[in-house]
This record gives sequence, C-alpha cells and structure tokens, in this order.
Amino acid sequence: MATRSEVEMTDAEVDALLSRHETGVLSLARDETPYAIPVSYGYDPASREAYLRLVSTPDSEKREFLASDPQARIVVYEEDGDEYASVVGVGTLHRVDLDELTPETIAQYGETRRPLFEIWAEGKSDLDIELYRFTPDRLTGRTVVIDRAEE
Repeated sequence: MATRSEVEMTDAEVDALLSRHETGVLSLARDETPYAIPVSYGYDPASREAYLRLVSTPDSEKREFLASDPQARIVVYEEDGDEYASVVGVGTLHRVDLDELTPETIAQYGETRRPLFEIWAEGKSDLDIELYRFTPDRLTGRTVVIDRAEE
C-alpha cells in the first residue's frame, strides 16, 4: 500500500477532528513505563483542552499511574476509505476538584460518554470516578491518503 499524500493538518482541522469524536487513547508514562487506555472525552476548541472522566478501582494500575503525575498523550484517529487522519496531543493531565467546576466545564464533561460496556471485577461501590482536564503543550494532526491502486 503506497502513500499518495501526507499533509499536516491546520489547527482548525485538528479542532474539527477532536470535536467530532468522543473516544481516543490516553497514554501515560512514568519512569519509562508506558500505560495506555481507551477513553471517552469532551473537547473544547476554544481552550483546546480535553475533559475526561476516568474510572478506576482501588488497586488498579490506572490509579497508580494517575497518582504519579505522569506524562500524557492523547491519540484520536479516523479512517474514511482511502483517507486516514490522526491527532496526537502531548501535554499535562490535571485532576479537577469538584469546587473547580464551572457550568462551562460541566458541559464539557457532559460530552464524555461512558464506555459502551463495563466489566468490573469489584463492585461498583469500589469504583473511583475522577475528573481530569488534558492541557496540551502540542497538538498535531496529519492526513494520509493511500493509493490502493498500487496494491
């Protein structure tokens, strides 16, 4: 499969892709150890921040990573026929306390969707739901068109 073209996305194209999707992959790293999970998010193109509700259990690896102030990346992608687009955000994940919520941020968290399925070994009473804001230092996107005629 040959690449016909590869183009960097404009800020407006990056914002549009992030705004039309609600799921992606959150990757966290600490001490050179990676951790990646699928997440649902809400995106605010004005602030260029993503809002996440993260659910974990008391002894989960996710909770350990979140407590360590990890480096963070968010990846969102889409494919449409011969065109593939992806956005990568590199930045900081901030835990949001309930007293920091405003009507505007509550609306952003409302955009985050629960996973389509839930599997929990522990009871729901043991789940910890925390709100996070992802502030990117860098948002980049690229669109790739594949030339399938050469296959």
